[in-house]
Amino acid sequence: MTSGIEKLRELKDKIKLGGGVDRIEKQHSQGKLTARERVDLLLDAGSFVEIDAFVKHRCTHFGLEKKKPYGDGVVTGYGTVNGRLIYIFAQDFTVIGGAVGEMHAKKICKVMDMAARNGAPVIGLNDSGGAKIQEGVMSLCGYGEIFFRNSRYSGVVPQIAAIMGPCAGGAVYSPGIMDYIFMVENTSNMFITGPDVIKTVTNEEISKEELGGASAHMEVSGVAHFTYPTDEECIEGIRKLLSYLPSNNMENPPYVESGDNPHRMEEELNTIVPDNPNKPYNMRNLISLILDNQDFFEVQPKYAENVIIGFGRLGGRSIGIIANNPQSLAGTLDVVASMKAARFIRFCDSFNIPVLTMVDTPGFLPGKDQEHSGIIKHGAKMLYAYSEASVPKLTVVTRKAYGGAYIVMCSKHLGADFNFAWPSAEIAVMGPQGAINIIHRKEVMNAEDPEMKKIELIDDYKEKFANPYFAAELGYIDDIIIPSETRPRLIAALDSLVNKREELPAKKHGNIPL
Repeated sequence: MTSGIEKLRELKDKIKLGGGVDRIEKQHSQGKLTARERVDLLLDAGSFVEIDAFVKHRCTHFGLEKKKPYGDGVVTGYGTVNGRLIYIFAQDFTVIGGAVGEMHAKKICKVMDMAARNGAPVIGLNDSGGAKIQEGVMSLCGYGEIFFRNSRYSGVVPQIAAIMGPCAGGAVYSPGIMDYIFMVENTSNMFITGPDVIKTVTNEEISKEELGGASAHMEVSGVAHFTYPTDEECIEGIRKLLSYLPSNNMENPPYVESGDNPHRMEEELNTIVPDNPNKPYNMRNLISLILDNQDFFEVQPKYAENVIIGFGRLGGRSIGIIANNPQSLAGTLDVVASMKAARFIRFCDSFNIPVLTMVDTPGFLPGKDQEHSGIIKHGAKMLYAYSEASVPKLTVVTRKAYGGAYIVMCSKHLGADFNFAWPSAEIAVMGPQGAINIIHRKEVMNAEDPEMKKIELIDDYKEKFANPYFAAELGYIDDIIIPSETRPRLIAALDSLVNKREELPAKKHGNIPL
């Protein structure tokens, strides 16, 4: 018995070395942690329990029958993050390049199934050379089984992917289905077809970093939600994101006692919106002043910058924030901003996270490119997402709310529970200038002094419509508030909605315009 125990210990120590000391050193020389180091860093100390460490592939082709490492290139198991259960898989590039084959995929599927059964998030740390080509269709089947579970468990438990090395071909679709993608700058990349294939097919030369690096997917494609300089910072980012999320769709997000006074007034908010309606201001600063401890965890900060999304807390409760950004395209909504916001709204609704919308938009971005890119379809995604969401919905109009953009930014008509406006709010079908050009065009043209007449009519329009009072008279705005009172008013509103229940019509699922 004693010899058997010693043999087991020796074997487990060998398994923990993955591909061996030389390959571990090579991984470190590239600025990357190993799979096990990443797992240990993400999870609470001593909490990791490994599953399937002894699994081997069963391929007998192309010399693989002579290479059967334990674990088959992926570390799987469960543990805790801040005391809460999560399931995890981490591809081990030191073992056959982390290539995905039949048994590798089965290990991942097993922890995904366990996560869904036990109502806990699943985290995937991706670092793989791709499919195990020697296994042929068995490798493709493995990918398919993973994608199937990504899709089935979407909206059931949070799914988070971290790209911490290469991720190419079919492998990118699993992270693509998951809720959030983290990438490490300079060491990670994602693409369907790599630079060599692109050069062969299109004769275009491009580097891996330009094609599918962290900056490309954060700033251009919008595939990535967070990027960090190192593995360590990336993992810390994952831990922070998890702190805002419930473990599954049947739970509420964790309550965190922030120590921040829920009645705190912020006098700076009274002067943050400029008197000049065309002058931009810092919406991120505005959001931070309202939140607990001024802590705003932004998602996709460098993509579609005309809309801001992210997480924060109000009175200890997690919330998702969607806001127009006057410093980018004047806060207009376009194709990419609409998609970015709509998916975030749907995520929050899936996991019982209340939504706060901060409104300052003159409308949808006009132009042939926008129309031909499908702004009708993509803008409708926001309408659909807000209308479908049954979580508590709070809206604050800080300045402009014109036309269709007024409706789409969680107006009362899309089911918002509380709609507040600041005195600086302008709520109308369109801006005064445009409205006068349409309504009073002939009157201005025939006036003795057209310019003076236009100014007079614009002032009259502003007095009647470009303010929050007309909408408040009709009950579309619940209250017009002093900006400094925004935080306590929102917390009080959120407290009143803590037991909100709203049933959607019975259906298999809706048909969101994709």
